[in-house]
Amino acid sequence: MIPTKEEILETHERIKPFIHNTPIMKSSFINSYLGCEILFKCENFQKVGAFKFRGASNTVLSLTKEELKNGVATHSSGNHAAAISLAAKMMNSKAYIVMPHTAPVIKRKAVEGYGAEIIFSEPTLEDREKHLNHVVERTNAVFVHPFNNYKVIAGQATCAKEIFDEYSDLDFILTPVGGGGLLSGTSLSAKYFSPGTKVIGCEPAGADDAFRSIRDNKIYPSVNPKTIADGLLTSLGEKTFAIIKENVSRIFIVQEESIISAMRLIWERMKIIVEPSAAVPLAVIIENKDFFANKKIAIILSGGNVDVENLPF
Repeated sequence: MIPTKEEILETHERIKPFIHNTPIMKSSFINSYLGCEILFKCENFQKVGAFKFRGASNTVLSLTKEELKNGVATHSSGNHAAAISLAAKMMNSKAYIVMPHTAPVIKRKAVEGYGAEIIFSEPTLEDREKHLNHVVERTNAVFVHPFNNYKVIAGQATCAKEIFDEYSDLDFILTPVGGGGLLSGTSLSAKYFSPGTKVIGCEPAGADDAFRSIRDNKIYPSVNPKTIADGLLTSLGEKTFAIIKENVSRIFIVQEESIISAMRLIWERMKIIVEPSAAVPLAVIIENKDFFANKKIAIILSGGNVDVENLPF
């Protein structure tokens, strides 16, 4: 069932002892440069360096001792992999992670550091799922989907809830969209806790499957996405699609140059490290200044796991 208001409140209480209530930061330079007021919710400071720990911890904490006995399994190119690995370790359980062999080295190292077993696959959804099925057959581990899972969505919803706990007068809240776990969770939190706030999804033009899916009312698979935002390469699931279609105001797409500019702006002006995926919402504001002029906006900086040996600028 789609998470209710009560369920998001319960989820927040369940995971509070394990997650960080991440800071909300501002930049007067960025505000004056873009002509609006932006609040940056810094999930790059979350455990494992990404919002994904919210959904992963909620799901793993919701499992019974019997279910945890055989461990948990997932497929992920990075942040969800690390999040599940840490959540399993926290509960003295085992994690099995199917990762594409193209996954960034920093993300592979994080998963290994949390003690998970990595199984490498080709960078296609089909091959990921094939390897995952083998793992589940071999181990009887519980599969935790990276986004198409209501427990995960409820966990991700707690991020926006923390924003609305502090600010109730926002015009917009922006998040990146890959599989849609963060965007769908954010849209539910806005609906329940700040109904006057419009929710906007932000996506690279080179991986615009969510934009096309919502536009045409059918889920398009993500085929050969081309973007530096490596956290946004997956397509929507049927659960996230339904929630987004119902509750998200619109999805903007942006060019790669704007993503790089936005990422650099955050690094240089705010002195914080964000990965390309996290810079996509700011890129949307850069490309659509008139639309956002004089508005009060929250952006979720989704993560900070970036390979500093291979920066795009």
